Amino acid sequence: MSTVSETYIENRQRVQPTDTNNYAAAHGGNVVKWMDEVGAMSAMRHAGETCVTARINGLDFEQSVPQGDTCVIEAYAYEAGRTSVRVRLRAFREDPRTGERERTTDSYFVFVAVDSEGSPTPVPDLEVGSERCKRLRSEALSNDPER
Repeated sequence: MSTVSETYIENRQRVQPTDTNNYAAAHGGNVVKWMDEVGAMSAMRHAGETCVTARINGLDFEQSVPQGDTCVIEAYAYEAGRTSVRVRLRAFREDPRTGERERTTDSYFVFVAVDSEGSPTPVPDLEVGSERCKRLRSEALSNDPER
């Protein structure tokens, strides 16, 4: 069993020319791919099993990530079901020279834990212990479009 904070993962991807669209900004499909990968790692950290994407809830692109900036992906599990793990994901554009950061994308993914044969398998309960855990979970639950 893990806590919300123990599932927190942050990853960075430098936006290269091959990652961009016609407007010299990160292609939306690349941002979703990066979010999916980091979200799966967060879900797996909690489940202790391989996790696959089952659903993407409310993927909102608020602004772009320009070429040359860093796309920072932040993920954490905030709720566990019988075989599923809900993960909040946010993407930010970050200036690699100054560290200035702005949120660009917000979403909620649902992952399902699977065994070696690809069948759904149970996940443990998610603990909410510290004040940080409570704050992260509360923020995710209050903004999740499925709630």
